[in-house]
Amino acid sequence: MRGLRILLIVVVILGVLFVIADRVAVHFAEGEAADKLKTTESLAETPDVDIKGFPFLTQLAGGSLDDVEVGIGEYDAATGKAGRTIRVEDLKAHMKGVEFSGDYSSATAATATGTGTVSYAELLKTAKSEPTQVAPGASARVTGLSDGGNGKIKVAVELSAPALGIKQTVSVLSSVSVVDGRVEVHADSLPSLAGAVIAEDRIRTITDFQQAIDQLPGGIKLDKVQAAPKGVEISVKGSDVRLAG
Repeated sequence: MRGLRILLIVVVILGVLFVIADRVAVHFAEGEAADKLKTTESLAETPDVDIKGFPFLTQLAGGSLDDVEVGIGEYDAATGKAGRTIRVEDLKAHMKGVEFSGDYSSATAATATGTGTVSYAELLKTAKSEPTQVAPGASARVTGLSDGGNGKIKVAVELSAPALGIKQTVSVLSSVSVVDGRVEVHADSLPSLAGAVIAEDRIRTITDFQQAIDQLPGGIKLDKVQAAPKGVEISVKGSDVRLAG
């Protein structure tokens, strides 16, 4: 019996040591992966990397991780216009089937899904905030974006026709969607300017606009968008997503 007790104690101690070693190893790996991702994506801050699953060491030995989550506080995505970016906040990516090279210099996820938020202030930079002529003697510009409720964006449009003594701001409820890989804001109905006749296609050059969100980490792509209280929530997805190397 004494021998059995000693054996059980040894097994328990070894088990505890394995768990400790496993957690130390995964913590080290997360730090290394975060540093590598920061360098690869030229991030201002070190991202959060969370390697899921237990034990980690057996996954490491197999050369593949089941589940990895990456969190980036702020990411400046490309807009397709030289020198201009759009900031995505709280970008989180969920990677599945992450395989890495023998020297750990590169890692690729079989699939990835994620979410992030583009504030209304950021999206407003895309809209025409300078007065634009929409009819003889009449101009319009977008002055603000906000949550319109029920998945809509409220677009504040300032309409002006000095000769008619008109200057007013109207609100337009707009739908937001992904069209050809871009965020598209499209007015459900158009504002009217008392006394001024404005063709629909002219006023839509102000109320409707698109914004590209490109070159996201690892090559993930824009999938869906949804208006929310603090901004436009985006969903992204991808396959063969390169995390490093």
